[in-house]
Amino acid sequence: MNVKKLTIDIQDAQDVPHMMDEAKVDFQSIGILNWQDFSYKPDVQFRIAHTDNAILIHYKVTEKSVRAKYGTDGGAVYKDSCVEFFSVPGGDCVYYNIECNCIGTILMEAGCDRHGREVAGAEITSQIKRWSSLGKEPFDERLGECSWELALIIPYSVFFKHHIQSLDKQLVKANFYKCGDELETPHYVTWNPIKTEKPDYHRPEFFGETYFE
Repeated sequence: MNVKKLTIDIQDAQDVPHMMDEAKVDFQSIGILNWQDFSYKPDVQFRIAHTDNAILIHYKVTEKSVRAKYGTDGGAVYKDSCVEFFSVPGGDCVYYNIECNCIGTILMEAGCDRHGREVAGAEITSQIKRWSSLGKEPFDERLGECSWELALIIPYSVFFKHHIQSLDKQLVKANFYKCGDELETPHYVTWNPIKTEKPDYHRPEFFGETYFE
């Protein structure tokens, strides 16, 4: 997948969808079901671009129910209605997981595998600008079909194990996910397929290739 370079200075995550519309950035599907015990597939799309100093991501989701229990960064947002971006921006073994529930609460970690991961503190995650069509306030699960959008501005400075100045002309291994561990209908869908017996997003060997123009 090619990641388009946008020569813009964008400061507000709410402007990301419009800017991507103007730049004609296409949506990709997060729609692969890898595990037969979890057969529900919500409608999930994302689009990604980058600027001189940040990665931009815009998600669109329609699902059977929606929940946002976690309202403080660093919490177990994967238990809520959650979208996730895992990437290896430094070209080494270290991958970052940026997990975000439907109101923009973020969990970010770094490490070479799923064990002993270093959690990014608030001084890091606060640099990620986010906008949600559902607002910012936590809420219990709402049953019934719901559609929502989320936009992120992820500055390169948050990749705290590296000193990334630019991703221009770089091939970055990555994967994109949607989950909801504690929703009425738990689900696990991915952009690139994962060949494991049980749901496991911490498998960089199954990341796909993204080329940053």
